[in-house]
Amino acid sequence: MIDIDLAFRDLPAWAALLTAFCVVMGALLALVGSVGLLRLKTFYERVHPPTLGSTLGTGFILVASMICFSVLRGEASVHEILIAVFLTITTPVGFMLLVRAALYRDRIEGDKNVPEGNPAPAKWPAGDASSGHD
Repeated sequence: MIDIDLAFRDLPAWAALLTAFCVVMGALLALVGSVGLLRLKTFYERVHPPTLGSTLGTGFILVASMICFSVLRGEASVHEILIAVFLTITTPVGFMLLVRAALYRDRIEGDKNVPEGNPAPAKWPAGDASSGHD
């Protein structure tokens, strides 16, 4: 276990500055995502900023953690990579599923503010080689 008070006194200046830069960038990206969520008007516009803020903002924070604890321990700290992989996969996929559910609901209810496009999959013409039938 690392004594935090002693450890941060031993953190080299370059590592402290790089860690601080990554933490500030992560916090700014999370703030941009939050402001975008507040400023945009419709549900469909509001989905993108929090995804960007949470994925990239958390990514910068995880890089800062990796730098700081790798330097303090003297060995590579890589368990943050697992956190980054899970966040990178789950956050956009979760928001995409949320948007698809809202889009389906809004189209069923006949809402006029629904984005254009056909959510139904395209049908293959009869006899097409890609349909799996010979």
